[in-house]
Amino acid sequence: MTREERQLREAIIAKCRWMNASGLNQGTSGNISARYGEKMLITPSAVPYDAMKPEMIASMPLEGEYGAWTGPLQPSTEWRFHLDIMRARSDVGAIVHTHSTYATVLAIARKSIPACHYMMAAFGGTDIRCAGYARYGTKELSEHALAALEERNGCLLANHGMIALGANLDKAMSLAVELETIARSSYGLQTSSPKTKSAKAAPRKKKKLSRKR
Repeated sequence: MTREERQLREAIIAKCRWMNASGLNQGTSGNISARYGEKMLITPSAVPYDAMKPEMIASMPLEGEYGAWTGPLQPSTEWRFHLDIMRARSDVGAIVHTHSTYATVLAIARKSIPACHYMMAAFGGTDIRCAGYARYGTKELSEHALAALEERNGCLLANHGMIALGANLDKAMSLAVELETIARSSYGLQTSSPKTKSAKAAPRKKKKLSRKR
């Protein structure tokens, strides 16, 4: 293992611990992956983050045998959508999946989030879609996630949680936090009559936002 790879593995673990400490996730329900050359590094299945070590992170090839992995522990049960997203999207360098409270509430209701805030532009479009329901770890769930993430950097998973994508770990985690914040605002407006943003304004907001952040 190179020093660079070890540092990336340590960064993955640090992000996992942070998202639990911040309340963005609970227990071992979430998972994180990062691109490293021609492979994907992903958190192992059912290992408490406080006990996780760099050597425990699983490695999966981005090309070649589908589903192959190396490491002392099996990759997360959600490895399939992580791998499929990485293979389909060369712009994605890291993926964060959490069961954050408000995003999960809306996911259980199977509601996409409309254009209710200018920060929606960070996700690439006029809404944050809710992917169709499928059991965790399945090919069907991965297909639903890929469809919901078309031209988007985040989505909800019906009756499950959320996914956020980024060029690197910091950006993916930042969008995960932003998605949960927007979900909380959207949830708070469910009993009122929110004024959604114009779909035509979204492209302009996206350009301004890219200069701002």
